Amino acid sequence: MAAKKIYDTLSKELAEEVQKCGCMKQTGVSLRHMMNFGCTSSPRNLLISAQFLHKELPIRIARRAIELENLPYGLSSKPAVLKVRDWYLDSFRDLRSYPEIKDKNDELGFTKMVKMIKVRHNNVVPVMALGIQQLKKERPRFDYEDLREIHQFLDRFYMSRIGIRMLIGQHVALHDPNPPPNYLGYIHTKMSPLEVARTASEDARGICLREYGSAPDVNIYGDPDFTFPYVPTHLHMMVFELVKNSVRAVQERFMDSDKVAPPIRIIVADGLEDVTIKVSDEGGGIPRSGLPKIFTYLYSTARNPLDEHFTTADVATACTMAGYGYGIPISRLYARYFGGDLQIISMEGYGTDAYLHLSRLGDSEEPLT
Repeated sequence: MAAKKIYDTLSKELAEEVQKCGCMKQTGVSLRHMMNFGCTSSPRNLLISAQFLHKELPIRIARRAIELENLPYGLSSKPAVLKVRDWYLDSFRDLRSYPEIKDKNDELGFTKMVKMIKVRHNNVVPVMALGIQQLKKERPRFDYEDLREIHQFLDRFYMSRIGIRMLIGQHVALHDPNPPPNYLGYIHTKMSPLEVARTASEDARGICLREYGSAPDVNIYGDPDFTFPYVPTHLHMMVFELVKNSVRAVQERFMDSDKVAPPIRIIVADGLEDVTIKVSDEGGGIPRSGLPKIFTYLYSTARNPLDEHFTTADVATACTMAGYGYGIPISRLYARYFGGDLQIISMEGYGTDAYLHLSRLGDSEEPLT
């Protein structure tokens, strides 16, 4: 079935290549390896990096394209999902038609192309969310348990996307002739988790202020001088999502109350193995029965902004307080990508504690499936 559909979209030769590449073994990379490799962005290293991506990206992209064709409950035929599949097939075609990379000019041309591929895939998450939303509207009786298969696919799909974007972004960033201090590509070798948490919290409060007119305070505790190597954009995204959920929960709970809204507390702890960031709120918590659902892509405690009047063209521009229920599961994937994790503990009637664990060691390879 999958091959037939891919044959309809691509030439016979290219469709066979998709199938062939989709069966090949992926090669995982660790944060430490990326750092060691990025220490010297010499022309030789950039050439090796481009040659690796030229071989690796088609394998990863082909796997996802094939999987997008074989989703249960008719999800593969939803217009939004077909659009995403076509982006993946276009990117596969671009990569496979690029000639062997032998010199600096080849490498620069390749870098320009993968940069365009990254932009092409910018809106994959909201467009896939629209496809899921279309399915939920058709099958309103589906419980999240029934959709376990789709949830597992989305975990694999989004984890793969994080990896693809990290590899491309890292390669492109190594070309920067004037990188910011202490940066090796995307990686900040002396990142202050406190500083990133502060910026992310202010961004989350800003959205709350726009939506509600006021926002609870966020207090941050920890050693301001502590730094470790990590990807600041990843950490910002994770803390932003956690704080956004917390400020919304507290704001809605205390909106009509005479009491002052209690602050969100962020604690940064630096252990030997992990850096742990705890985000605590008094927003009323989540019922115990709802806790397993918060890590699924089909559940949100807030109104879902992906209504039927949205199209794949404008869905990505929707910026609301609640998002589309993907922030928590995707944050956990970002944490796990470099060997960390995200746990959430809730006290119904009081509040929620989120524990974001980040590996300090940097030697865990990408979790590829």
